[in-house]
Amino acid sequence: MGVDVGSVRVGLASSDPDGLIATPVETLARAATPKEPGAISADVAQIAREVAERGAQVVYVGLPRHLKGTEGAASAAARDYAATLARTVAPVEVRMVDERMTSVTAHQALHASGRAGRKHRAVVDQVAAVVILQSALDAERASGRRAGEPVELDG
Repeated sequence: MGVDVGSVRVGLASSDPDGLIATPVETLARAATPKEPGAISADVAQIAREVAERGAQVVYVGLPRHLKGTEGAASAAARDYAATLARTVAPVEVRMVDERMTSVTAHQALHASGRAGRKHRAVVDQVAAVVILQSALDAERASGRRAGEPVELDG
C-alpha cells in the first residue's frame, strides 16, 4: 500500500496482488492525534483496516524532502506518522520512500486527464499515493529488494 501524508488529508493507494499496478483507494481526513496513551487517530485506524483487509505485505509512506534532498518539518511529521502507523500495523513492514515531486506529478496527471484544477483537491492525495506506491513497486522490480528505508519500531 502507498500512503501520502498531508497536514489535512491522507491519500491511500494499493496494488494488485502481484505488485504490478498501483491504484487509488481513498482520501482520508487527517484526524487529530488522540491524547490518550496508545490511542490512534481515525485515519491511522482506517489505514490499518485497509492493510489487513487487503493482506498488504508492506506499506510505503512518502517522505517529503526539499529538492536538494534535505529534510524539514514536513519530513519530521511524515516520519512521526509512519512510526505510529508501523506500531499499528506490525508485523507488516512500513517503509519511507522519497516523494519529491509526487504532488506535482499528481496535479499534472489530473490535468492531463481533463479534470479541472479546482477539482484536484479531492483526489490529488490519492493520485500522489499512487505515484509513491508505483515508484516503490518499480524500484523493487528493478533492484530485487524493498524500496526505501524501514521504519524501525521502538523497543
